[in-house]
Amino acid sequence: MRNIIILSIVIFSSFIFFSHCKNQEKKAKGSILKMETSMGDMTIKLYDETPKHKENFLKLAKEGYFNGMLFHRVIKDFMIQAGDPDSKIAKKGQALGSGGPGYTIEAEFNTNLFHKKGALSAARTGDQMNPEKRSSGSQFYIVQGKKYTEEELSNMEERFKMEQLMPFFREYIQNPENESISNQIQEKKNARDREGLDSLIKVVSDIVSKEHPDVKVKLFTDEQRELYKTVGGTPHLDGAYTVFGEILEGMEILDKIATVSTGKGDRPIEDIRIISISVVK
Repeated sequence: MRNIIILSIVIFSSFIFFSHCKNQEKKAKGSILKMETSMGDMTIKLYDETPKHKENFLKLAKEGYFNGMLFHRVIKDFMIQAGDPDSKIAKKGQALGSGGPGYTIEAEFNTNLFHKKGALSAARTGDQMNPEKRSSGSQFYIVQGKKYTEEELSNMEERFKMEQLMPFFREYIQNPENESISNQIQEKKNARDREGLDSLIKVVSDIVSKEHPDVKVKLFTDEQRELYKTVGGTPHLDGAYTVFGEILEGMEILDKIATVSTGKGDRPIEDIRIISISVVK
């Protein structure tokens, strides 16, 4: 049985976004493509910083591989996904998401390339079957996402921190010498005192962090924080899925596709098709 590929899964803001796009275009060279869809066109840049993904996408586009494929998975405020060759002749309501060219691509993570709105990223199977986080050979998604507050981003960093430190955290609270704080944590859990529990967890987390300074914790850069607050995106996917391009023009088409009605498996009720993807330069 094939495994469904999933993602384990106002003017001021607009000005910031488009200014950023122009700056990125100047800073990072890449190949430009035009994606023509049944709902409008998008101009996409593929990053030179992710050469394996760029060359693979260019090759498939030049072969016409994507022509006729559907956006088979669409989730508002998250992303739109395509690249399954089985979708070209899929019947209404048919489950999609397991097709591909028969190969995967080595992950190419880059801390400077992240899941802001409009990011083009590679879909893949989950960590349990794919611990190396290798990308699908053809399936991709374009991020719509949402805007985050400073508090939400800080809380997300705390969760990232806890994920990295969890083995040491468990070891700490299970140590008989730390029985007192372990009991306090259990009391807060029983009382459903979320605020008190979070406060205790932070105390233990800080202690464990100092005891294990070699553990790398993912933190957002100033640029990431600014864009996630003003433009939006899906920051929780950073470092888990390879970002290899972005939309330069046609953001309104992304929003249009992301808001369509969907059915089972998040497949659009009315088919949205990629007519062609052509290389501009």
